[in-house]
Amino acid sequence: MSDPRSRPGRTAGPETSGASLVGATVVLGVSGGIAAYKAVELCRRLVDAGSHVVPILTSSATRFVGEATFSALASEPARVEIFGGESPIPHTELGRRADLVLIAPATARVIGSYAAGISSDLLVATLLATRAPVLICPAMHSEMWEHPAVQDNVATLRGRGVYVLEPESGHLAGGDVGAGRLAEIAVIVAEASRILALTRGPRTSLPLSGRRVLVTAGGTREPIDPVRFLSNRSSGKQGHAVAAVAVELGATVTLVTTSALPAAVGVEVVEVETAAEMADAVLCRAASADLVVMAAAVADYRPGEVAATKLHKLDGAPLIHLVPTVDILAELGRRRRPGQVLVGFAAETDAVLERAAAKLEAKDVDLMVANDVAAEGVGFAHETNAVTIFHRGGSRTVVPLQSKRAVAHAVIDAVLPLLSGAELAWPPASRVEVPGAPQEASWTSPSPKGAATTENEEPDS
Repeated sequence: MSDPRSRPGRTAGPETSGASLVGATVVLGVSGGIAAYKAVELCRRLVDAGSHVVPILTSSATRFVGEATFSALASEPARVEIFGGESPIPHTELGRRADLVLIAPATARVIGSYAAGISSDLLVATLLATRAPVLICPAMHSEMWEHPAVQDNVATLRGRGVYVLEPESGHLAGGDVGAGRLAEIAVIVAEASRILALTRGPRTSLPLSGRRVLVTAGGTREPIDPVRFLSNRSSGKQGHAVAAVAVELGATVTLVTTSALPAAVGVEVVEVETAAEMADAVLCRAASADLVVMAAAVADYRPGEVAATKLHKLDGAPLIHLVPTVDILAELGRRRRPGQVLVGFAAETDAVLERAAAKLEAKDVDLMVANDVAAEGVGFAHETNAVTIFHRGGSRTVVPLQSKRAVAHAVIDAVLPLLSGAELAWPPASRVEVPGAPQEASWTSPSPKGAATTENEEPDS
């Protein structure tokens, strides 16, 4: 591409236009009925509307739909069991994180267990452990839906403040026709949006509300000729994750990226290809940003001359003279205005900590996020990352291997005190001192695995 192109993030369709869905954490419970297959589309619609969707499937649900399907479509891997996962108490952890717990389809068993307070599986245990609003969408045969026991259980739940979206009439499994059909997906999404608008705090109460955030992502491509280019292994996943977390926390976010990855709803996207294009796009926007996160892998060098036509093997090996590109992060440091926070990334393969600490000072940034891209599961193209965040004054925060979304939360967690001057960051992170290094802190994600890092010479993995 010759010129940077700006486009807004994906916008929701008519049935998912509610702003209340953007950034909301929705625990999607799927129980074991034939309508479970429709929950796949519901999951996709919620994600497209900007929600962070965490699926919980009952064991019976997995007889109708695959766990892998929801893991692929949702914001986090699907969960089925209470035991054996990363969290020792997943039901309370999920219950506390949720802005809405949505059960679709809700079978007679799940409704009965919930009404009776019987935590028979992870889904019902989460329902009992949450204080978030709950929306249940029953689906079953007419005889079951009309049974007095089911109706009593539904009435009990309604009396406790649970939202119930009654089933529609229509074709049922086995060729039957009658009441008990799962409500249309568009209707469920609209009801979820309505409930969140009623119960969720306004975006003005979010920690980055009113803040403008500029994020870069991906590896630049420096052309050699019309066919070939110099680049790196950066996927852009970490930068895109930072942008997604920032917009969920209320910021107005601009993402300058070389990656074709989809951006979160509400993120303005500026597409670039070369280091020069990225420099132009970033430097003309940085002055208005409260926070700049340089997570892109910007080339240090580019070919001094670009061939007008394809170089051919028969002409012999070309001599390519490289010249330096603009050091975007260093230039941002020179131009920074009072109160602006700058974050750089340092992707290294040796002397990681020493090099990152030196770059923190040389680039005049507030935080330097270092990762060892030679380590297993870290950095380029992986879904996971492990970083050390260097702070001004010599302190360090160690973020162990986890999802790039969790790493993004850790970076924003480190930024918030710098923006607000407050001692505590939001969301709260568990910090423990590292033995032998009292100035270091270890960061544990406030949420389990989520979705998908680097700067000038520090690439976005």
